[in-house]
Amino acid sequence: MEKLTRRNFLKLSTAGAGGGCLLLAAGLGPAEGATSFRLRKPIGESQTICPYCSCGCGLVIATDEEGRVTNCEGDPDHITNRGALDPKSISVPQLLNSPLRLRTVKYRAPGSAEWEEKSWDWTISTLTERIKKTRDSTWKATVDVNDKQVAVNRTEGLAWLGGAATNSEDCYLASKFTRSLGVVYLEHQARI
Repeated sequence: MEKLTRRNFLKLSTAGAGGGCLLLAAGLGPAEGATSFRLRKPIGESQTICPYCSCGCGLVIATDEEGRVTNCEGDPDHITNRGALDPKSISVPQLLNSPLRLRTVKYRAPGSAEWEEKSWDWTISTLTERIKKTRDSTWKATVDVNDKQVAVNRTEGLAWLGGAATNSEDCYLASKFTRSLGVVYLEHQARI
């Protein structure tokens, strides 16, 4: 038996590949009983960003015809994570497909034990009315400092607390928005 050298290995590999090509060219089809792989439903893929932390990892989400998430993978072209995912990002399909996920606005009136569904128009208009009412009723234009009136133009009845999923741009906009309302109690979860 001849010793297997690098040259002999390349010869045998080439002969094996050539023989495989000849078999394919001879028209041998798939084995009897074999079926080709086909998805049951068409799947659409879209790129998005993980909602859990402010890193902004890229995700590729696959959905079926009903819009249910069937798969979640890291986006290999995304500059932040280059296709890698942490355990929170991998659980995005559970977050989106959960039967416990709220899909409408729920409101419980003061003193009531029942939750009722409200429209987004009602919710936004009610929130803006309440924010304006609270701001106006707690507004301080000046305060006394060493027997002198100092202009402060602030409200002490409103506060803003940011979360860990808030990125730099969201924090900037929230800060500008709340400062324009006169909010001084402005904090972020990462500092608490």
